[in-house]
Amino acid sequence: MASIASLGTGSGLDLESIVTKFMTVEKQPLTALNKREASYQASISSLGTLKGSLASLQTAAAALTPATGQSATAKFSTYQASVADSTIASVTASSSAVAGTYTLEVTALATAQSQSLKNIYGASEKVIDPSGGNTLTLTKGSGASATSVNITLDSATTTLADLRDAINNASAGVSAVIVTDTNNKQHLQLTATDTGTANAVTLSGVKFAAPADPADGSALDASLAFDTTSATDSAAKVNGIAVSGSGNTLTGAVDGLTINLLKTNAGSLTTITLSRDTSTLKNNLYSLVKAYNDLNSTISSLGSYDATTKVAGALNGDATLRSTQSQLRAVFGSVPSSLSGATYQRLSDIGISVGKTGALSIDSTKLQKALDTNFTAVANAVGAYGSIFKETTDNLLSTSGTIAARTDGLNRSVTDIGKQRDALNLRLTNIEKQYRAQFTALDTAVASMQSTSSYLTQQLTGIANITNYNSNSK
Repeated sequence: MASIASLGTGSGLDLESIVTKFMTVEKQPLTALNKREASYQASISSLGTLKGSLASLQTAAAALTPATGQSATAKFSTYQASVADSTIASVTASSSAVAGTYTLEVTALATAQSQSLKNIYGASEKVIDPSGGNTLTLTKGSGASATSVNITLDSATTTLADLRDAINNASAGVSAVIVTDTNNKQHLQLTATDTGTANAVTLSGVKFAAPADPADGSALDASLAFDTTSATDSAAKVNGIAVSGSGNTLTGAVDGLTINLLKTNAGSLTTITLSRDTSTLKNNLYSLVKAYNDLNSTISSLGSYDATTKVAGALNGDATLRSTQSQLRAVFGSVPSSLSGATYQRLSDIGISVGKTGALSIDSTKLQKALDTNFTAVANAVGAYGSIFKETTDNLLSTSGTIAARTDGLNRSVTDIGKQRDALNLRLTNIEKQYRAQFTALDTAVASMQSTSSYLTQQLTGIANITNYNSNSK
């Protein structure tokens, strides 16, 4: 008898369906594993969502946390500075400034030193006299703070253009240009890079050669070869007190205030106004509240349970979620040690309250009143709680924190399930082979029996037909 190509073809029975149903039962443990894995993966994803919300709160808290060694007042003290006549000066203020009004009178702006070489040369003339050596020294400033740069020149080849380039390449605090007049004669002009008398530059060391045309000059030592327009320092009065600087930017005249002088107003006054800007503190505080409320909503959603639909959040009943929520709420439960005895010890003192759902809200009126009454106390309170929130979120998000530990545990469980699934799939493959072998044998046996039955039926029918024929022939 020929082999059976597929189950049931021999017997006519639906053996393939029977095997499928048997394997459905056998695969129930695999279904359970897949369901557990899906649950673990959902928890891992939800923990990632939780970490994302915590990271946002961490960022917001960091913006409220003073740097090491920095006071809260310094961190949040920003000022708006303005000048009544903005054509006279512009101003900026640092955290060390003091709010108030200042008068400003600018009597002189700082200027840079300028020098013109007395000798005039043609473009191809050599400008260095060999008798004076070949080293030009440029000295910026005077006294102990003076700095010098030496330039080596070739008396046989150096033209005025060569000298210009050598000076500009030396970075000696002076720039050089050549002005060519209508007679095609060249004039060398030097300008100090920086303004003020302290940045004046002197030249020495070489001798300038006599020009070809005696009318254009004579041999001169470098120290005597230039006509000089002296530099000047800036001069002003702040609240009637004289101040000055080598440049037009005054940084030390008033604590925390930088004044950029633009033009003089001698004989008249303009007003500088400094006012404290509390917007940075308030904006950062509102950002913290928003980040906290977003996190609170995330925690509520992940841990929720709807009794009507019987649908639970992915982290419903999860200990890590409850621990995270408890640690965050604990921030409001105690007064930071740095605020012991302070005017404002709790966030509620400056208008921040916790609602029934755990969400925060800000009473803007109460907050502004606290800022107007005692800015330093508000800054200290905000800085202290910002630091605690930062520390708490840092710990929760650390690689050794509870969230990381829980995530690692779930990932290990997923890995274990993968190993179990591989082993179970191998076992199911063998079981299915056994079922198919058994039912193939059954199919073959039934087919054989059916074939024998068909043969016997045919033989009996033939005998019966012969008997009937003989009877009818008589």
